[in-house]
Amino acid sequence: MALSHSTLLQLKRWNTPTIYNGWEAMTNMERTEGAFNREPVTDYMPGMGPMVGYAVTVKIEPSNKAHAENKGAAWGEYRKYVASAPGPKIVVVQDLDQPQLIGSFWGEVNSNIHRAFGCVGAIVDGAIRDVDEMTNAGFKALARGLCVGHAYSAPVEWNCEVEVFGGKIKPGQLVHADKHGFLAIPPEDEELLLEAAVFMDQNECNTLIPAARSAHGKSMEKILDSIGAAGKAFGEAAKKKFKG
Repeated sequence: MALSHSTLLQLKRWNTPTIYNGWEAMTNMERTEGAFNREPVTDYMPGMGPMVGYAVTVKIEPSNKAHAENKGAAWGEYRKYVASAPGPKIVVVQDLDQPQLIGSFWGEVNSNIHRAFGCVGAIVDGAIRDVDEMTNAGFKALARGLCVGHAYSAPVEWNCEVEVFGGKIKPGQLVHADKHGFLAIPPEDEELLLEAAVFMDQNECNTLIPAARSAHGKSMEKILDSIGAAGKAFGEAAKKKFKG
């Protein structure tokens, strides 16, 4: 079941590392197995802040001329899929040409079309172009790089699991992304995500951060003791809240 609009708005107020901290504290998954970027990714619209939405997925192969033969039909079916998915939506694109940046699926036109379908942005393991025009459309993008052309960009496969920047994302997964990268949430972890993120942020502010900032004038021994005690309190609070 999709989260409420209110919850999504509140999730958007936090950066992606804070969302990860909350997810890490309450998930039953191994923290290193989550669907997040394991490779460098660039946020080309950092001023827009975080984006939150449900994944719609597509694979492209701009170098392959054969995709142009069925381009019209592919675009039509792909757009029907995107339009029918619940929003807000983030388009997650696996570029089969990567690490080469042969052509861009994204530009001014495609960004405006996807905005009309309720998409707020994209995560592209490939290239984008028309960055200023995409920004003007209010369409955020995280990508591997930039390029000037679109080559034979067209949807090749969609509504399927994709792998981008070393993370695997399934259609319909809740995604949170900003200048640090992205995190796709397992369905079973969605409901508690906001509560966990807020709690872990408060936990830091109640323990480790004040211990570190109150170090002025203390001996190194007392600083180490204070930070050690705060670290223990931090861990115990998280364990009690989510694992106890």
